[in-house]
Amino acid sequence: MNYTSLLEQVEAKKIVPVVKLDRASDARALGEALCAGGLPVAEVTFRTDAAEESIRIMKREFPEMMVGAGTVVNVEQAERALAAGASFLVSPGISRSVVEFALDHKLPIFPGTCTPSEVMTAMEYELLVVKFFPAAQYGGLNTIKALAAPFPSVRFMPTGGINASNIMEYLASDKIIACGGSWMVKDSLINAGDFEEITRLTAEAVALVSEKREG
Repeated sequence: MNYTSLLEQVEAKKIVPVVKLDRASDARALGEALCAGGLPVAEVTFRTDAAEESIRIMKREFPEMMVGAGTVVNVEQAERALAAGASFLVSPGISRSVVEFALDHKLPIFPGTCTPSEVMTAMEYELLVVKFFPAAQYGGLNTIKALAAPFPSVRFMPTGGINASNIMEYLASDKIIACGGSWMVKDSLINAGDFEEITRLTAEAVALVSEKREG
């Protein structure tokens, strides 16, 4: 999937579930729950050893899903994510080596930014969308609006502190392409095997943002 097409799909979905899987054996059930809830998207974070295999399983079992790799902090992880079939990469910060690896392999990437200098670094690579992380701790929407003023060509995907109570506030800004969130895929629900609740929360989230999507 090319960069432009992926951005269009991310913007259409409005939410990117941020997932931490401790066991790759849960990957299939989680993918099924997200798809059943109407949100066939997942950012599987490299915070655990199960990430690579989990991405591989989701891509194999649910080819319609956009499955990306999150918390990618070095090229070695980026290589593993690519080998597993990741559709995109997300980093908590901006690493030139990771960005250059992604671009060399035509793999869309959303590097993390929270300062003007970091946004400018992303712009050097002609990236159109950056992650804003951690959103709540760095001033949320007010900071994004302030950053957007001198950088009109850049849009943001805030992650960190996003939930059902504040996501619509973020999505009201045209500078926000989508939001990353984990409230519908909490670790406790995954580890407890409560995939029915994940489906319910996912469907609820999709319904919440549907008005914005249709608009």
